[in-house]
Amino acid sequence: MFATVVACQVWVVPMIASGFARTAPEFAHLEMPGIALVVALLMCVEAVLVCVWRLLTFVSRGSVFDAHSFRWVDAIIAAIGAAGAIVVIGMTVISEARAGNPFVALMGTIALVTIIGLALVVLVMRRLLRQATVLRQEMAEVV
Repeated sequence: MFATVVACQVWVVPMIASGFARTAPEFAHLEMPGIALVVALLMCVEAVLVCVWRLLTFVSRGSVFDAHSFRWVDAIIAAIGAAGAIVVIGMTVISEARAGNPFVALMGTIALVTIIGLALVVLVMRRLLRQATVLRQEMAEVV
């Protein structure tokens, strides 16, 4: 998955952006900001993939309920928050350039609501991890 996201950053996104700039020359000035925002959004996806990989490594070692797991979960939450900010910035850029239509605004809003929902789910999972960690420590003291 990581390699696919990197390939999209390097080849697919610039290719689509240049094609759009040729198709709609009145919006060609948005090519570089568009590439930058999409690459930044994909970097957030890469950060989440790395964090999930690390957490899965902890699971395989049996150490996911240790305190060091929380920084990886916090990094996932930060990456999701950054993705939300990038979506808002992208919607603002499109709106200021008058390049979008109502469908683009709707898709941006749906993306933002989805990102907020994902962040809330991860926050709940973080809280559950905290409770499981405390319970495991208590059980270790009892045993």
